[in-house]
Formats: sequence, C-alpha cells, structure tokens
Amino acid sequence: MKKYTLISLLILSLIFKACQPQSTGSKELENFHLSDVELLPSAFLSAQQADKEYMMTLDADRLLAPYLIDAGIEPKAERYTNWENTGLDGHTGGHLLSALSMMYASTGDKEVLDRLNYMVDELEKCQQKNGNGYVGGVPGGQEMWQEIAKGNIDAGNFSLNGKWVPLYNIHKIYAGLRDAYWIGGVEKAKGMLVALTDWMLEITSNLTDEQIQDMLISEHGGLNEVFADVSVITGDKKYLELAKKFSDQRILSPLTQNTDSLTGLHANTQIPKVIGFNRVGELGNDDQWTGAAAFFWSTVVNNRSISIGGNSVREHFNPMDDFSSMIEENQGPETCNTYNMLRLSNGLFLSSMDAKYMDFYERGLYNHILSSQHPDGGFVYFTPMRPRHYRVYSQPHEDFWCCVGSGLENHAKYGEMIYSHTDTDLYVNLFIPSKLNWKEKGLSLTQNTDFPNEEVTEFVLALDELGTFSLNVRHPEWVKKEDFKVEVNGEVQDIDSTPSSYASISRDWEDGDKVTVYLPMNTSLEYLPDGSGWVSFVHGPIVLGAVTDSTDLDGLFADDSRMGHVASDELYPLDEAPVLVANNKEEILAGIEKIPGSTPTLKLSGLIYPEDFNDVKLVPFYNIHEARYMVYWPVLAKGDLDEHIATLKEKERVQAELEALTVDMVALGEQQPEAEHGFKGERTYAGLYQGKFWRSTRAWFSYELRNPGNAGKVLRVTLFGGDRDREFDILLDEKLLTTVKGSDATTRGFYEVDYEIPEDLLDTKMTIKFQAKNGEDTRGIFFVRLMKSSESGS
Repeated sequence: MKKYTLISLLILSLIFKACQPQSTGSKELENFHLSDVELLPSAFLSAQQADKEYMMTLDADRLLAPYLIDAGIEPKAERYTNWENTGLDGHTGGHLLSALSMMYASTGDKEVLDRLNYMVDELEKCQQKNGNGYVGGVPGGQEMWQEIAKGNIDAGNFSLNGKWVPLYNIHKIYAGLRDAYWIGGVEKAKGMLVALTDWMLEITSNLTDEQIQDMLISEHGGLNEVFADVSVITGDKKYLELAKKFSDQRILSPLTQNTDSLTGLHANTQIPKVIGFNRVGELGNDDQWTGAAAFFWSTVVNNRSISIGGNSVREHFNPMDDFSSMIEENQGPETCNTYNMLRLSNGLFLSSMDAKYMDFYERGLYNHILSSQHPDGGFVYFTPMRPRHYRVYSQPHEDFWCCVGSGLENHAKYGEMIYSHTDTDLYVNLFIPSKLNWKEKGLSLTQNTDFPNEEVTEFVLALDELGTFSLNVRHPEWVKKEDFKVEVNGEVQDIDSTPSSYASISRDWEDGDKVTVYLPMNTSLEYLPDGSGWVSFVHGPIVLGAVTDSTDLDGLFADDSRMGHVASDELYPLDEAPVLVANNKEEILAGIEKIPGSTPTLKLSGLIYPEDFNDVKLVPFYNIHEARYMVYWPVLAKGDLDEHIATLKEKERVQAELEALTVDMVALGEQQPEAEHGFKGERTYAGLYQGKFWRSTRAWFSYELRNPGNAGKVLRVTLFGGDRDREFDILLDEKLLTTVKGSDATTRGFYEVDYEIPEDLLDTKMTIKFQAKNGEDTRGIFFVRLMKSSESGS
C-alpha cells in the first residue's frame, strides 16, 4: 500500500507537477501521473509488491560498476555476471532507474526514492569525470564513440564497431534519466539527460544522414523517442531534429506505404523505433509518421500476435501465413515485445481516443505481462506456446536479460493506464481495483471490483464540490452491445455504446455518487493468425490455460549462464499432446462446462484425446506457474486423428534423431545464438531468405563452438543451392578445414554438407571461421551444426 501522508502527498504532487513537461497541445487526452493512482488489493498489487522486493534486492553498486569503470573511477563493488559482464554491461542499471522512478511514484516508498537518488548521484559523478556529458557502461565505449565520431562505422544487426548493441545499451540510461526526472521527480536528472543528449549531438555532428542511417542498422532501442521527449522537456526543436535523424528509414518508409515487410526481422528491435516514429510524428504534426505507427500496430496486433498479446518466435517475426514455429519452438513470445507494444498502444490511444488500443492493452496486460512475473518475484523471457512446455524465471543476483530490465518496469507502472483525462472529462480504461486522486478537480474515485473473478465493477466518487463532467467508461470489445449495462446510484442509464467504444455518462455529479458497470463475459475461441487448426480459449479478455503436469522443469529458476532464460528441458512430443476432437467451433463451445467458483474455471467435457487429459481444467493463464501447460490446442475431426498423430510422430522422430547427434549448433543471423557463440566478424551482414536467416561476409566472421569430450566429429553447414557461384574457406582454430567450391550444389533449394574434422583439429573448444576469398562475398550460410558422426548423412 502507499505510504503517503497528507503532507507528503502534497509535496510529491508539487514535485511531480514541476517536473512534467508542458503540454504540447498536440493531444487532448492525457495519462494521470502514477502518483495519482493507488492500487487496491488484487493480483496487480501483489505483482507490484513482488517487483518492489526484487528491485530492492539488487545491489546498486554492482549495477553501477560498469559506469564507474568506464569513467575511470574505482567501482565500489564487482560487476554482476550474465549479460552485465558479457557486453551489455550497464543496461540493467538504466532500466532500474526507470523502474525505481515508477515504483516511487506508484507507492511513495522513501526507501525506493533513496535508492533512486543514490544511483543518480553516482551517475552524476561519472558524467562529471568524463567531462563531456557522456555517461555509459559500454565496455570500451569511450574509444568506440570516438571512432563513430570520425565516421568509422561498422554496423551489424546486433553489433556496432565490434560491440554488442551499444546504442541499445545507452538508450536504457537515456530513458532512465528521463524517467528519473519526468516520473520520479529527481530534478538533477534533467540536466544530466540534456547533457548526455548534447554529447550525442556532438558525436554525430560531422556525420552525414547516410552515415547515421548506416549506424542505425545496429539495434538502438527507442533513441528517437527519448530525443523527442528531450525536445519537449527543453522546448528546443534541435532535439526533435536529432530524433528524426535517429529514425530508421528502412523501417519507416514501407510503413508509410502501409506495407508490412516485417517477416524475419528481430521484433523488439523494431517496436521501440515505431514508438519513436509516433512520438516524432505527434510533436511534428506529421500524419505520415503517426500513420506509419498506427499501421505497424494494426498489422502486428491483427496478423502477428497470438491470444496472450505476444508476438515473435526466437525473437523474430515469423511469417504471417505460417505459425508452425510458434507451436514447435521453446522460444515463444518475448516479454520485451509486449512491454513495448503496450507502450505503443498507450501513445496511439492518447492521440486517437480509439478504444481498440485499450482492448489490446488489456489483453496484453492481463495475459502476457501479469503472467510474466513469478508470484514471489522473477521475470520470464520467453513464453512458449509449444504444448506441454514451461517458462523460466530470473533470479535477482543471477540474471540480467533484457526482459529482466523491462520486467522491473512492467510491474511498477500498473496504474499508468487505468484512467485518463482531458481538461474536463474522465476516462476509465481498465477494470483494476484502484483509487484515483484527480487533485486539480478535487475529485477522488475509488474502483471496487474483483474483476475478472466477477463480472462487475463499481466506482464511488468523492467530490470537494458539485461538478459537471463526463465519466467515460470503456465498453470492451468482448461485451455484447445488449449485455453492457451501467447504473448510477442504482438507476439504469440509457447508454448508447457499442463494443470497443466508450460509454459516456454526463451529469451533475455529487459527492458519494456510485456507478456500477456490468461486464458479462463469454468464452470464445481464438485460432492462430494463420488460420491453422490450433485454438485457444478466451473468457472475456482472459486467456485460459491448462496445467498438464509439473515434471522435467530443469532450469525453472535460471542460473547465470548465457542462455539460462530458455526453458531447455525435454520437449515433450507433439504427437503425445492432448487434442480437441470436434467437427467445428460450435461443438467445442457446446462441450465447455463452467465449474462453480470465484475464478473463471472451465472443463472440456468429452472433447480431449487421449482421455488421460480429460481432468485438466482451464484457468486464467496468469495464475499458472511452475508447471507445463497448454494454451493452444489442435482441433481435429475424429477421422483425421490417426493421420495427424502419425505425421507429427514422424516429424518428431526426425527432429529427435538430429538433436541426439548435435553437439553444438548456431543459427546464423539470430541475435542470441550468435551472442552465445561469441560472434566476431568484419564486413559481415545478415538477412532472411525463405523463412531462414543467413550470414555472409566480404572479409570473415567466426563463432566459438563447444565440443565436450571431443564428441563432435563432423561439421554440418546449411547452404542454399541458388547461391552457388562463390568460394570461401572454412577454418578451425585458424587452420583450413575446407574450401567450399562454387559448384558443390546439386539443388536450387536448401542443402547440407558434412565435413569430417581431422583428429588434429578436434578440441573441446573450437573457433570456426568463414573467410571470403579475394574480397568477394561468401555465400549465405544458414546453420552450422557440430555433429557426433556423419552416419546420419546429409
């Protein structure tokens, strides 16, 4: 609960008010400050409290160490491990600044404020020592930024001048300082933010627009959004121009033409850019930029998102017409993606007042974000949709993934979008127990509800004096027109609203008025966006999942290993997963049995094959933890069951044999597999072809392969037959293994070549290097597998 006293509340209000940038006049609707909204007991308050405990457990000095080291100051503690000492050093510290700011505004907890002030003070020392406005934790960053300033730019999708996404990394400290000032009320953070932005202006002052666009090939977070915010904070348009320059035209241009070219792109690289497009467009009154953001939102939400609101497989946008990888992979939707899609929804809603953005916000908030934190703390990276798989949770001193950073923020800002307002009117967007204090209007509103466990919410108004205004309550898209009902002081109101709109109640309000809103929920079926026969159950806005068992949960709470965020224990065979046997949607819905109780709990009577699973219950997915589960179910007519199982069984057999022979594997062009294998290279680039990623080079690139016990004897390389006219060398530990000839393909499709590894080249750790000949491009290389033997063929 909040710890505000009346006096401290007044002080907080004055501080936060002073730190808020003045309205640009570009939109009528505004969010309330987090300090204006208090969560009341619910799953959201419990999640907020668990998040606060987690963030206060973190050692600030260990997170600050990369910044002090970079500034030449002796650190007070050793850096954390995991992503915090393998190249992304410092990124979590930036996220923590934002999270502390949000948590302080949400709770008024002085210990949180003290931690926030301490971190800002320490970062100020670093900035002052650097003497040029810069503050960052990128290892070797000082030298790298000077290379950039001279125009020496070597950018890959996930690297810049040999560093792991340094622009993405520094974006976190930019956003952290913005939030410390804007949300946390820390005045000095404003000057630090402006100085850091001036540093970037100086660093890029001699670069052409083309050079900046080349630099933006590398993942860079939402730098354009932050620079646009700095223009609002300072009132100086030069920062808005900087934001425009830091907007990736390769992504923006097709979006302005309502063209979806997103398949294969790293999803969370793109979403923050689009948040920036929308922000720049708002401030610059550019409908083309805001329209591009709205189109991106529509295509991602309608064509690329699953029922929980998440998107992506192995961090990338999968083909819109093929979601098979969503079912097969153990790396399903990434939490960071939904974190950013909700931020984009926030911005688009405030500028348009369109309820569809809040409908999606609600879906993602309840089903992905709320489910992504363990009840006792710990954050989820991937949420697999593979039948009978599970999620992995972070530990405070072990894991520092991107989804830990965004996770710290997610559960600190639940009050952000419950209510919005114009100068005169109030909007209720979400049905979460909470208390709003609209100080400027002398209005307090308490929302009492046990939604979604009950289908009603109640608002009680407390007014300093009589007031005339409109109370606008969202009519969700999941409530039928005829079922939506509003009462004021027990009297039914004549409401003319439709699903996915706002019901407006305008009247002279009095102290103590009570508004009751009825929200009947029905159970619906949602298929995967590609129209394939996989269905999920949604009750109102709540996605229902089923616990199947709690076996084989290795790594449930991750260690600090590089890929500890992946649920890597056994993949249970798809051919043994439960199936819904029904001829049509109506038959499934008719077989749903509601189990009495306070929470939405359903049972599927007589529909599940095999019968061993007939006792499973459908419950809100956000309540499922430490278990294997089902969210999407295959639907088959009884006559198709045998063929379906046989097809899956054969596919699983082939994949299992391959995995049994694989000692190590790199999926080229994908961020995490490449980072895990120590990717290095010069003049190298990556792309996507026919749904598969590749990497090529005009110089060289390399990976570190692990070969425990020298078990791997064969190198298997996946190439494409249509890309056959270039030769290149493959080396192991700088010794030539083979030269790949330009004419070794017998097909124009994908094919694999096995190379036996001589005994004298075998080692438990080997560096594989692909080297161009005569400065010409190598062929595109898709996968590399270190295999136990060549008996499997190719």
